[in-house]
Amino acid sequence: MSIRIALDNAPEFYTNLDFISGRVILALQRPETIGNVIVKLEGESHTALTVPGDRDDYYRSRAPASDGRVGNIVTENHKILYKVFQVYPDDGAAVALTPGQHEFNFNFKVPLNNICHDPKAMSALLGIGGMGGSGFRTMDGSKQLILQHVKSTLPPSLTGFPQQAEIRYYIKVTIQRPGFFKENWRYQVGFKFLPIEPPRPPKTSQEAFARRPFTFRPRAVTENRRRSWFGGRPTAANSPNEGTQTPPNIEMSARIPFPSILTCNEPLPLRLIARKLAPTMARDQQVYLTALEIALVGYTQVRVQSLSNTERTAWVILSAPQLSPIPLFHNLTDPVDTEFEIPNFLWKDRRLPNTIAPSFRTCNLARRYEIEIILTLSWGLPASSSSSTLLPSSKQQLPQSITLPLKLTKVEVYSGITPPPELLSSVTVTDRPPRLPTRPTAAQLQAQAQAQRPPDPLYPPQLGQPAAAAYGDAPPSYDEAMADRLAGPPAEARPAYSGVTAENAPSTMPAGKA
Repeated sequence: MSIRIALDNAPEFYTNLDFISGRVILALQRPETIGNVIVKLEGESHTALTVPGDRDDYYRSRAPASDGRVGNIVTENHKILYKVFQVYPDDGAAVALTPGQHEFNFNFKVPLNNICHDPKAMSALLGIGGMGGSGFRTMDGSKQLILQHVKSTLPPSLTGFPQQAEIRYYIKVTIQRPGFFKENWRYQVGFKFLPIEPPRPPKTSQEAFARRPFTFRPRAVTENRRRSWFGGRPTAANSPNEGTQTPPNIEMSARIPFPSILTCNEPLPLRLIARKLAPTMARDQQVYLTALEIALVGYTQVRVQSLSNTERTAWVILSAPQLSPIPLFHNLTDPVDTEFEIPNFLWKDRRLPNTIAPSFRTCNLARRYEIEIILTLSWGLPASSSSSTLLPSSKQQLPQSITLPLKLTKVEVYSGITPPPELLSSVTVTDRPPRLPTRPTAAQLQAQAQAQRPPDPLYPPQLGQPAAAAYGDAPPSYDEAMADRLAGPPAEARPAYSGVTAENAPSTMPAGKA
């Protein structure tokens, strides 16, 4: 016996509104009687943290246990995606299959949002599905009701945090075999998932920025002493003493378009600008950029019940520790507040690595980003190693260097997968400001005060009163209803995305139930 799942035209990764179709291929060497053939589309957001021993160790990340024990490890598992499809048989009756190869087709559509936030959907999963005698096992949704949930778009596949956090998607097939002593056959295959990006705000001329002014230390002119060609004592050079020099005063700023949105596998829309804060007249007051480093820093927030931890990951976009000196100003006689933009040829072709996941927030995991920039500036050109100290010179000025860090916070990273135009138009039409509530009258305030009585012990507030009006669940939003009739974007409209590890690699999470 062998089981495998063959996906039809499987792309590099799936996204929202995609149709996932394929076949369950069962090869038998002898006759077998089978019951239901169940295919499930599942997604899990799994986290684990260690209960701290004291207050100082409360936010420390969980270290893997060497002996495999999970006594002091708490886990939390959210079923962010769960769909069940009974592919065979239609009536639920057991069927005898002959030796050979048998195929069962299945088809799913990936939704927009997670399912675990919906208490009605979770309470409907009682651990058994089907009708009558054809019941089959499903997830027990009551376990999800005790967890804290948020409604959000399905998060991307995420690994790279062993024993602490991961988000996985997979297709699982279960072939039931009637009989008390016969084990069911199971098989699963994983796939990568990258969500579509939310509607982008309209472009504006505004920019988000991080700036830092600085001034070099005043320096005195050091007179170089000339040594005699015949080895005599050094004598002072005949040059007038000019006292101290006025140091340059400059402000460096990093700017990106606002709202601060980056796109996966696209270059940074970054600008580096120098602004003069004090007048400069002498030629030796020029400042040069000699080193530059740009990094995208991601912060992954892991939560398990009341415990939390933040993991920091950095992706270096550009590292140039030894640049050919780039002057910050073309003309030193320019007036104060003159701005000079550093040429972007260093980073304009540097795309974000395809291992960076877009920003997301789900029930127990979240990812946010920042841009960190480190600039090294020099007042004066670095001394050349080829210059000879034996040759006479009038004056020698040692260059000063300063390192400036700049940080751009609250940066969003989008997947680059544009939603269908119909979905964008539906969001635009329904995106209206909420209506202001009407001011209650004096009679209404008096009635509300009378209604605020101590609750009846027989009917706690969460159960309501017997005579209370029964309100049904809120209907689905317009974009959710529209998504049922739309298809995912084509393959050519999707960026390259590889993730961190293989989707079918073994799970790195500790053993134990959430």
